[in-house]
Amino acid sequence: MHALDTKAAMGGWTGPTLVKVAHLSDFAAGQFPIERMVLDLRTQQGQLASAALAALPWAGFLVDESGQAPGGRPWVALPKDGLAVAAGDAIEVRPETHKVARRYRRGGKNNILFATERCNSFCVMCSQPPRDIQDDWRVQHLCGLVELIDRDTGQLTVTGGEPTLLGQGLRRVIEHCATHLPQTHIQVLTNGRSFGKGTPAATFAAPHPSLIWAVPLYADHYALHDYIVQSSGAFAETVRGLYALEEARQRIEIRVVLVKPIVARLPELARFIYRNFPFVEHIALMGTEPTGFAKAHRDELWVDPVDMQMELSEATEFLSARDLSVSLFNLPLCTLPKPLWPFAKQSISDWKQRYLPACDACEVRKQCGGLFAWVTPEWTSRSIHPIEGTSLCASH
Repeated sequence: MHALDTKAAMGGWTGPTLVKVAHLSDFAAGQFPIERMVLDLRTQQGQLASAALAALPWAGFLVDESGQAPGGRPWVALPKDGLAVAAGDAIEVRPETHKVARRYRRGGKNNILFATERCNSFCVMCSQPPRDIQDDWRVQHLCGLVELIDRDTGQLTVTGGEPTLLGQGLRRVIEHCATHLPQTHIQVLTNGRSFGKGTPAATFAAPHPSLIWAVPLYADHYALHDYIVQSSGAFAETVRGLYALEEARQRIEIRVVLVKPIVARLPELARFIYRNFPFVEHIALMGTEPTGFAKAHRDELWVDPVDMQMELSEATEFLSARDLSVSLFNLPLCTLPKPLWPFAKQSISDWKQRYLPACDACEVRKQCGGLFAWVTPEWTSRSIHPIEGTSLCASH
């Protein structure tokens, strides 16, 4: 698990600032404006910087202590046991709180663009409870961050809240990704409800060459879906949104969170998806993240993955047999029957992933996605155990 922010000593900053951490190799590559980079002078790096180099118009300096920075220039010193920051990362320096937050990690597989805290759903298991606040300022903030992300980054996820509530601001962010990160795969997590009305899907017909919309669908009938998202009419809006995305020739993923009432009708949902949305590119069946609202609804939501094996196997095999791509997210291998292992993905973001002591001796730990860092005993499957003498099938 990686920390995302930390208290830090700093000086010379006039307000919140997004910057790229740079070693000399990053400076020499010339891909980012020097005015938006902080030169890393910590330990060995500091010995490589000449006075002439330090005099260039850097945004600031990353140091071990304030005395390392040139006089009168912005600087920040991270605690030794705090945020791990390396060359290529993008950080936000916030002098008003004396904090530094990492907004992008070079080499990370799960970097995100957090679009908004607002949402038009109120899902009972939401891991990021929404807040009704005005945060359209994030559009400019995200565009600035995109400019500091490495051009060879494989994937970015736009999430929230509900990103489509940014309206045209979301298209602006995606277009900015197209300009600066045309080779990066962009995944937008959205409930899809706005596409048939306030934010037409056609708005996003061609803003980026590699864009997919990940839309949750929780049931094969309106009552259960609307209950899960706590919003009357949400099922109809989501269905219309999915068809609007298809009409706009957009790539679509359907996501299903495996909570108790959904698992009870999972095979029926699989058949509903096949009959009504055969055009979707991918279907993700996802274990619950035990944080946010989920903690308050544990008794009505939690089902041990080992107790959903029958429904999960039936749904997965039904979809796969009909040439629909299906994956299992957030489920440790030892909780699944072995025929489902090829469908299981390492889906938990690296900054919130952990393994239990029981995993230390497991022979398939490197292939297993582990658990969420905030899993507690009451959210832990009774089937967690080390696996010995076996291997993953490589056919999927």
